Amino acid sequence: QVQLVESGGGLVQPGGSLRLSCATSSGIFSISTMGWYRQAPGKQRELVASIFTGGRTNYADSVKGRFTISRDNAQNTVYLQMNSLKPEDTAVYYCNARRIVLPRNEYWGQGTQVTVSS
Repeated sequence: QVQLVESGGGLVQPGGSLRLSCATSSGIFSISTMGWYRQAPGKQRELVASIFTGGRTNYADSVKGRFTISRDNAQNTVYLQMNSLKPEDTAVYYCNARRIVLPRNEYWGQGTQVTVSS
């Protein structure tokens, strides 16, 4: 059973920073595009950022210049560094792994709450 273990959420004031981490097994990590999604109350889940196995990254327009996704291939871990946080960044953040080889399965973490409030 594939597990994605997230950590790093919490409460932060506007303008503050948080770093999310997501660890998984090496067998999945090395063959997957890794991503972070978020879902705010009453809204659909949306892609925040993704990073391909080769290191290329992709960001939602709303977080460009503030968030940075990275992957540590030795630790089988993906990170999301979030700076200059805004109240509208408040959501449950989910880690995602999407295999790039067949079968094209995808896996989700349990979610971690990020709340930006004064």
